[in-house]
Amino acid sequence: MTFPDPGSRPAGHTRWPRLAWVMVPTLLVSAVLLAAVGTGTLPVSLAVSAQSMVISGQNLKISADRLQGTGFTQYVGTDRSKSKAYPEAIAGIDSADLYNLCQSMVVRLPVVGETTLRIGAGGGGKPAHADHLVVHTDDLGGDAVFSNITIGQDASTFKNGPDGVAGIFGQRADTVRIDHLRQSTREVTAATFRLTGLHLGVKAGAKPCY
Repeated sequence: MTFPDPGSRPAGHTRWPRLAWVMVPTLLVSAVLLAAVGTGTLPVSLAVSAQSMVISGQNLKISADRLQGTGFTQYVGTDRSKSKAYPEAIAGIDSADLYNLCQSMVVRLPVVGETTLRIGAGGGGKPAHADHLVVHTDDLGGDAVFSNITIGQDASTFKNGPDGVAGIFGQRADTVRIDHLRQSTREVTAATFRLTGLHLGVKAGAKPCY
């Protein structure tokens, strides 16, 4: 968006700081909707694919007290923005429950500067739930337990989960549990994402989940 030259406007007609604050809610609503669709916050049907879209390249931070899921697959792949390629670990989970989920994204807005969009859900013992969850991550931490895990499987032979490239190293497990999840991601998709006890907040400054 291009703003008019302040020197060319009639004197006394527009207060630009006030106008900026009026526009911030509109910008934030747009950001919320884009983030909600991109992270699966809005229940939408998606064709899940490792190369399904051109990403923005911005990082979303995700944390949870516990992630518990069934039908886990993972392999290394590549995400692409309009100007850059990113190596990522691409993980698929058929059915996932997330306890005390937090998602945050720090964006820079005109006039306001750094602003944090933060979404919380899945508290009080009622987890958020995702079906056919796919997460592209470059950094993940936590305490993990896998059951019936197979390491080294060709990623293209997975029966469930995102499609991998033939010959790429992959791993799979019947179930996965990650306590104290801390994850940085550039892309998340899901067939549906149910957020129980949803709370969305927008605050000035950088205030990520972790």
